[in-house]
Amino acid sequence: MRHASGIPLSPRQAIPYRPGTGQADVMKVLVVYDSMHGNTEKIARVIGGATGPDTGLERVGSAGARALEGVDLLIVGSPTHGGKPTPATQQFLAALGEASLKGVKVAAFDTRLPSRFVGMFGYAATRVAKDLESKGATLVAPPEGFMVKATRGPLKDGEIGRAAKWAGALLG
Repeated sequence: MRHASGIPLSPRQAIPYRPGTGQADVMKVLVVYDSMHGNTEKIARVIGGATGPDTGLERVGSAGARALEGVDLLIVGSPTHGGKPTPATQQFLAALGEASLKGVKVAAFDTRLPSRFVGMFGYAATRVAKDLESKGATLVAPPEGFMVKATRGPLKDGEIGRAAKWAGALLG
């Protein structure tokens, strides 16, 4: 597994505590994302940090079947581009085999403009979530959108904190 920069990554694991049991569940978490102007990457990194220091982080172009091996929780994010995920995100999802995510928990997020016109076309996260479920995955949270101030960003105030809180809840 490699980061977008080409640096090799080892398999990553997040360790959420199970209250009342005295035990921790070892959960392999992977965040796969695409980013056009850096906003979705910022959110992906925050989500990765909030789900544990060992969470894997892959750009869609470098995430393949091997990166998904043994993943318990897959989180996929994309900017909303014309009401859809980016073409690279769509290619990543299309390359996943039918039932390839059976037994895998998933969540989807996007970055988006807070506009009624954009809302008429839909958002990337909703389409990503449907694609993941069609591959046999189990959605653990409704698709989530994080707001940008303009097409190129920056993120609206408070979105980084909201992303961290959303990500932490995924482990619950």
